[in-house]
Amino acid sequence: MFESLKRSWNRRGLRDEHYASLFEPYEGDEVVVFDTETTGLNSKRDEILSIGAVKVKGDRILTSQSFEVFLKPDRTISTESIKIHHIRPCDLEHAVEPLEGVKKFLEFIGNRPLVGYYLEFDMAMVNRLIKPWLGITLPNRQVEVSGLYFDKKIALIPQGNIDLRFDTILRELRIPRMGQHNALNDAIMTAMVYIKLQHTIKLH
Repeated sequence: MFESLKRSWNRRGLRDEHYASLFEPYEGDEVVVFDTETTGLNSKRDEILSIGAVKVKGDRILTSQSFEVFLKPDRTISTESIKIHHIRPCDLEHAVEPLEGVKKFLEFIGNRPLVGYYLEFDMAMVNRLIKPWLGITLPNRQVEVSGLYFDKKIALIPQGNIDLRFDTILRELRIPRMGQHNALNDAIMTAMVYIKLQHTIKLH
């Protein structure tokens, strides 16, 4: 009931009815897995540099329908920041304004459920761009892959200490790490995790 009230309150804040479809129940069989690269891990202060996303239909990753956008930061990227996200100033030569980028992202996701790793952070970063413009936060249903993984593992070792680091999850599920670290590749690897967890009865 609380979620329903929260959703209804969120809907009232919508400033542009063009995006009313975000609140409609999703009837399809796709999800969107997405990831962001940011200047840091402070969702109140740091900025999104890129968003990568891919659609998943059943057990298929629709790589032909992937999404990637680079956003212009307000300030110069620090050397320390580059060590984390590996995005250099030259990679942002064709970056778009943050609002333009997030509009493209909304067109891509529609009202599909959103899947991610550490999804709460990515959602907070995207919502920081959306809220001042649309007056809402994203109402899409959310699926956290580390939560799916935890539920599978805890059934096997109820008193165990579950390691939820992304590299550990990849290794446990025998998913290869893709070469270049960026938002799109991370989204594709997360999609592999999601599919494997959906179809895996037991973990080793």
